Amino acid sequence: MNTFAIRIRPAVQAELAAASVAEKRGEFYTAFRHLERAHVLGQASTVEHVRVHGAMLRFALRNRRHGEAMGQLWRLMAAALFTAPGLVPEGNTGGADVGGFRRLPVPQDLRQTIDAARA
Repeated sequence: MNTFAIRIRPAVQAELAAASVAEKRGEFYTAFRHLERAHVLGQASTVEHVRVHGAMLRFALRNRRHGEAMGQLWRLMAAALFTAPGLVPEGNTGGADVGGFRRLPVPQDLRQTIDAARA
């Protein structure tokens, strides 16, 4: 893993853990928002990007969200292929409801975390 991946991993893991807690409470909207935040944080690292899409896929399957699951299968493969060459759109939240190549604004708190991991 590169330096960025090592530095960003705790922040990604914190969002994945928060998603798990929210899902166990039945707070599905909140759970998926945490998965999306994990995606924004980790999308510049192939390992983290693939890991987050795997978590999104498992979430979709557990909760019988078939359209989301199908979208995540495509995104999981795309993350493995397109992250290293830098072909991922910054800020994209990773859900199937957002185009795979659409850039989105990065929330300020996540921007600070990403910038610190790159420093």
